[in-house]
Amino acid sequence: MSEAALRDVLAANAAFYRAFAAGDFQAMDALWARRAPVACTHPGWRALIGRDAVLASWAAILSAPERPAIVCFAPHAVLLGETALVLCYEDVGAWLAATNVFVREDGAWRMVHHHAGPARDAPAEEPASGRMH
Repeated sequence: MSEAALRDVLAANAAFYRAFAAGDFQAMDALWARRAPVACTHPGWRALIGRDAVLASWAAILSAPERPAIVCFAPHAVLLGETALVLCYEDVGAWLAATNVFVREDGAWRMVHHHAGPARDAPAEEPASGRMH
């Protein structure tokens, strides 16, 4: 995997968590693919398929007064051509394991799938770069 592609995918992943933490729907909307099919499974939710359903869920989550604080730990990127997976942990007051899938669209990495669910254990270690918000 090229260092530039790895850096760009991890930057897109970090932007996702910054938008989530800030409750910034416009930033969240900009991160999701517009042409590629998208899907999302929030912890305890049914699978959401399609951009409209996925972004409606984010609008509800990001505008909720009880939106959880979130911190991303130990992101690990895997590049598969024009698709990338980022496996990481989320600290939302409980540990979640998450998979974020990105595709190259219009020269940028755009999210096409987010899935998070309960993790049995905390990550073994923090990434060398520390926390990603």
